[in-house]
Amino acid sequence: MRIDLDGNNDEIASSMASHFSALQDSWYLWTKQSLYLFPEFGTKVRCLPGYKTVNSQDWSYGCEPELKTTCLQDECDFIELRHVEFYGYDVRLHINYTVDGCKQDCLRDNACLGFQYGYRRIENSGIYFCSLKPWLQNGYELGFDDTMYIKLPKKLVSSFNHKTVDKSSFIDCPPPMLTTITRSYKENHEIKLLGLIFVFGCVIGFIEIVCIAVLWYFSSERSSKIDRSDYFPAATVFRRFTYSELKKASCNFRDEIGRGGACVVYKGRLSDDRIAAIKRLNDTSHQGEAEFQAEISTIWTVNHMNLIEIWGYCAEGKHRLVVYEYMENGSLADNLKNGKLDWSTRLDIATGTAKGLAYLHEESLEWVLHCDVKPHNILLDANYGPKVADFGLSRLFDRSDIIRHSNFSMIRGTRGYMAPEWVYNFPITSKVDVFSYGVVVLEMITGLSPLSIHHANVRLS
Repeated sequence: MRIDLDGNNDEIASSMASHFSALQDSWYLWTKQSLYLFPEFGTKVRCLPGYKTVNSQDWSYGCEPELKTTCLQDECDFIELRHVEFYGYDVRLHINYTVDGCKQDCLRDNACLGFQYGYRRIENSGIYFCSLKPWLQNGYELGFDDTMYIKLPKKLVSSFNHKTVDKSSFIDCPPPMLTTITRSYKENHEIKLLGLIFVFGCVIGFIEIVCIAVLWYFSSERSSKIDRSDYFPAATVFRRFTYSELKKASCNFRDEIGRGGACVVYKGRLSDDRIAAIKRLNDTSHQGEAEFQAEISTIWTVNHMNLIEIWGYCAEGKHRLVVYEYMENGSLADNLKNGKLDWSTRLDIATGTAKGLAYLHEESLEWVLHCDVKPHNILLDANYGPKVADFGLSRLFDRSDIIRHSNFSMIRGTRGYMAPEWVYNFPITSKVDVFSYGVVVLEMITGLSPLSIHHANVRLS
């Protein structure tokens, strides 16, 4: 329920307005003081009880109180006028008040000349209300269910019938007639055209959705066939796991042991009770697919004690995972950060890493560039034996045609460990791995990472 600034209730006012508009006869709203209208064959007006005409020859002057003095609280009473309303000029609206409560409020207010009392049904409930009026204007009778109470001196009230207004001198009026308003609408051709356009758009949208679904189905079928053909040679060497097997082995990928820019590594137990490191690639785009295939094809061709050993892979739908042997002491980067390595162990790690890279460059049947040598990609086993890992950016070439394949289409590696050849677009040889290895050795000696130095320079600048 909402009360307007003038004290009127919206829902009650709208109910009254709709009630007035249903009446067939249009009544003139008198704006002269204390006049109210009786619908007869024409329009007939009269003064309220306790009021008299200002000019008996001219009704336009309105009415005035018979007693000029204002009655005090104990000297006043009310007369009851049924089906009479003085529309507007409400100063206070009381909800669920009794008639006596409204009378007491009006008696306490010397400006109050009367109040309207009624009942309205709103939604599933009803309310009693009364509205106090400081002016008695716009008065008329018939067509209202409410009752008007007029405040007068007691001497005038005693001479008036409290129940109803004496209307013996008036001709009985017929009840108000309700007229049903019927409206006819012409057919709007624009609406029909808009409807046809809407239906046409829905049909076109449905056809597009069907086409997209068909293309997606055939592309997924094609990608699954590519998966089977691309990795069939590798299946002869490495075991091909299913996604559900690796999900179960890693306990739904719960135990995270490492994280990179495009992958997350989890610890898991295979069905033969071997502890494995399961690398899950996040990037399934063309570049991520290329790195996954490069890692599988490179490790397949090499075998060295200082290179990580792969046990299998998974290429199922959009899932790309690689299964490695588990390295108990994590990466060289973590151990340097914790300061756990003594100088003898650091020398052994540097020597073993050099042996692994020398094998890739000089001893393997194919010429392999790792392209991303850094402490994060050097893993340590239970005895702190180093093994070079993460061959996602590596390149494998035929040794008889190294010169022709020394140009790369994109820069590879990690900032801080990359050789100048990448920046100046010089021919790429095994020296790029040697440069990165030298940066790693310097980090092992000084304990300072080029990554932290770069970030510190950025903050200072």
